Amino acid sequence: MLIFGHKFIKNDNFFHIFDIESLQKTPPSSKIYLEFEEKNLDIIEHLSNNHIVFGLGVKDITELLYAAALGANYIAVHQKLAKTAQSIAESYLFDAKILVHITQESEIEEMALLGIDGVLFPESIMEILL
Repeated sequence: MLIFGHKFIKNDNFFHIFDIESLQKTPPSSKIYLEFEEKNLDIIEHLSNNHIVFGLGVKDITELLYAAALGANYIAVHQKLAKTAQSIAESYLFDAKILVHITQESEIEEMALLGIDGVLFPESIMEILL
């Protein structure tokens, strides 16, 4: 299981961006995070075309499918969508890993028992301010 943002586990944070220009404020080889929204399609295309590792936050199954089709490396969902998202990802052999937003350590075990690829604590997403 992937665990992002936990104090015991060292891994790279995600950098939440809002436009292509904010990419310049991220460290080289950063993982990028943004919400799936139609207004972000140009950013998503840029990330995918330039082979930049990125995660997309999605709200529903349709957005989950779009995120996979658009080449996201990680797809972040809320807990209520976790099991369904993981099942769809396995059925369709997504390249993306399913990450679930959590806030407490006790939720790690719950997500592991559901077979979720990984969890994402809020501390793992750094906002890039313009």
